Amino acid sequence: MDRQISRRDLFDGVAAVAACAALGRHPGAAAAAAGGVTVGDALTARGLHQPARSQGLRGNTPDSLGVAHALRDGRFWERAGTPEPTGESYDLVVVGAGISGVTAAYTWVRHDPRARVLVLDNHDDVGGHARRNEFHPAGRSGPLIGHGGSRALYAPSAWSPDGRDLLARLGVEARRQDEHGDAGLYPGLRMHDGVFCDRESFGTDRLVVLDPGATTAQWVGELPIAAQARRDLVMLFDDPPDWFPGLSDTGKKERLAGLTYAGFLRDVCRVHPDAVRFCQTMPNAAWAYGSDALGAIDAWAGADRFTYPGFAGMGLDGTRPSAYNARRVARRWAAPDGEVYCFPEGNQALVRMMVGRLVPGFAGATSMEEITTTSFDYGRLDRPANQVRVRLSSPVVLVRNDGPPDAAATATVGYFDGHRVRTVRAGAVVMACWNAVIPYLVEDLPDEQKEAMRQAVKLPVVSATAQLRGWHAFQRAGIRRARFTGAYWVTAELAPPVSAGSYRCPRGPAEPINVHLVHTPAVPGMAPRDAAVAGRRRLSGTPYDRLEYGVREQLTRLLGPWGFDPARDIEGLTVNRWGHGYAPEYARPWDAFHPHGPFPADTARRRFGRIAIANADSVPGADADAAVSAACRAVRDLRNARGAVPG
Repeated sequence: MDRQISRRDLFDGVAAVAACAALGRHPGAAAAAAGGVTVGDALTARGLHQPARSQGLRGNTPDSLGVAHALRDGRFWERAGTPEPTGESYDLVVVGAGISGVTAAYTWVRHDPRARVLVLDNHDDVGGHARRNEFHPAGRSGPLIGHGGSRALYAPSAWSPDGRDLLARLGVEARRQDEHGDAGLYPGLRMHDGVFCDRESFGTDRLVVLDPGATTAQWVGELPIAAQARRDLVMLFDDPPDWFPGLSDTGKKERLAGLTYAGFLRDVCRVHPDAVRFCQTMPNAAWAYGSDALGAIDAWAGADRFTYPGFAGMGLDGTRPSAYNARRVARRWAAPDGEVYCFPEGNQALVRMMVGRLVPGFAGATSMEEITTTSFDYGRLDRPANQVRVRLSSPVVLVRNDGPPDAAATATVGYFDGHRVRTVRAGAVVMACWNAVIPYLVEDLPDEQKEAMRQAVKLPVVSATAQLRGWHAFQRAGIRRARFTGAYWVTAELAPPVSAGSYRCPRGPAEPINVHLVHTPAVPGMAPRDAAVAGRRRLSGTPYDRLEYGVREQLTRLLGPWGFDPARDIEGLTVNRWGHGYAPEYARPWDAFHPHGPFPADTARRRFGRIAIANADSVPGADADAAVSAACRAVRDLRNARGAVPG
């Protein structure tokens, strides 16, 4: 357990946060100023712009958030000095190089092929939450690639018209997953899902394999829980009664809309506390919070063979969603495809395909078959000759209309380059960053709009990718994925068997493979927004070495009985820390205005002069389609406004 992982970059988050607080400016400012270069230059010199250097602590690092936190705390402008114009002028400036921001740039240029566009981002890579994790294990021909956040296309057959149009233009055929993946690989090796009843929940560690061929009584009988809890779980899965007899279908769903799933189990089903505890982490990986916060109406809609039991006896109409269901849950009725894994790196492939078409020389190829294995030249992103420029490690600090919003023909955008604020002129601006940060950047927004934006409190998520030298222990244990009932990391899952072009996924347990782990910091027992804030505060005080140790320790507890040795078997590790992760969707019982409105997002996404609002928060929805549709709407808002660029 104490042997160092051979391939990683150690980045102590707590130390960097402390340094940032002391400086009151971007964590890279001192080094950049000393060398006379920008933060982007400094990061490039350290190799962090190269895809192969994607290990250690990534995501919302102190480097990427230091300036935003200084703005929030009122410290930034005390030392920033007077903004200095660069003399640059663009038809469009986009704030944020995630899926939404890059889609906005791509869509704008499609309408106006001659437009000059600048994309600014506070991170050191494109993609936002869509990240690529790359490893180079010995004995493998080519890299081993995984995702670091946004991992799949969710229900692409039910995407918005804008989303489906983008996929078509990029040549992404989601239905072709069977050509790239091998859904039968793990089942063919008798590897299934499992649940790890950990000592944090039940005082002991025990892995139970959820074999589809086993009866409920068989696998429940292996759980280290009270005898009454076992009887209750068998009843919930196999023969639950109608908990609301005499109510209509609509009445029953209204009752469920007022309950959390844990509350439903505890107060309606009145099951043993161990049964409630067993179900607590069922939604965490998908929702970033537990059953104590998940609405019972959404649990009903997501129930399956091993998940969210208790509803089968109520006779609910399952042919269509309830009006009270959250957006993503309602979409499952219109989409039989669920999550579709098209790329081993997840949805960052979409971003790189778009950037490759916008910036000459950035990508060696941009097709679906070649994007995973092609080369990338990050030095091409911000060349003066580019029609479209992407400027990384450049956090935006001000956006304002040049004149009254209803009459302004241009806007000014300022960003911090590592030691001073630089400004550029824009014909239009798309804000594709988080809603919660926009009020600090666009200070003259109407108060009503600022308040609506502050309602979008993102849920923190940590996604770790550990590169293993082999996966015999998983095979011997009989699992491909495990849910933990109460430990720090809530899931551990072998990489989906997805190939792309010449990239081939691991197919035998002797081959190196990635295992993905998820931690959801939201604190149980609170409403999602409060839980997110409290969890993010805890996460900011968690150093990288503690996260790394936790990965080793939990994988050892899970797989140690089957021969797993962390010092030998873990060869690389990337921790993608998304303190501001999933966009919060409107859901019962927390959002009383859902589904009838009015909705804060309607107010938050109003165009303000030359400034339009994109990003998934403005939908809201925690998936790539939400980001894409928000970007396309923002572009339309600007182009339909008075004085929009023709084309």
